[in-house]
Amino acid sequence: MAHLDLEEQEQLDAFKAWWKRYSNLVLSVVVATSLSFTGYEAWTIWQSRQAGEASALYEALTKAASENDAKGVRDAAGGLLENFSRSTYASMGALAAARFEFDRGDLKAAKAQLQWVIDHGRADELRALARLRLAAVLIDEKTPDAALKVLEAEAPAAFAAQFALSKGDALVVAGKSAEAKTAYETALQKAASKTGPFIDSVQMRIDALGH
Repeated sequence: MAHLDLEEQEQLDAFKAWWKRYSNLVLSVVVATSLSFTGYEAWTIWQSRQAGEASALYEALTKAASENDAKGVRDAAGGLLENFSRSTYASMGALAAARFEFDRGDLKAAKAQLQWVIDHGRADELRALARLRLAAVLIDEKTPDAALKVLEAEAPAAFAAQFALSKGDALVVAGKSAEAKTAYETALQKAASKTGPFIDSVQMRIDALGH
């Protein structure tokens, strides 16, 4: 064994004394850090797997919808809502399923999917979109008060003009022309662009109401 000079021996003795006193604490910290890293790594892997599975279900849903496969749409949508309810794919899937059911004339199923997004969706924009679509269905059903209730929630800035337009449509059905005109004018004010199809559509509604 190599000879240790006095200074090295003193350092070694000091380290041995320190280790004897603090070794349990050091080992605890090392183990905790290791477990923390391992846990984080496992959590990351699990999240990645969950996202992959949710994405696959969403793709299956959209494929089934394109093939007019009602069972496939409902099975995939059910899987997303049951197993991946906290993911964005669940809200996207419910919106897609709602559109599919609406096109088939099953308004009850469509409304249920849209209400799920409103109640459980984790993205403000997707919840706003669900509110707009549900309000449109309710307006078609001639239940304007229900539509207006759906539209009571504060809209994200990007959807403010569409919310105002939808409120105007509901108020027209309710026979409240003056209030509808005010809502349409709000839609014009809040529109991101002052030209284009949206503006033309709103202006046509205002013109139809007269003065």
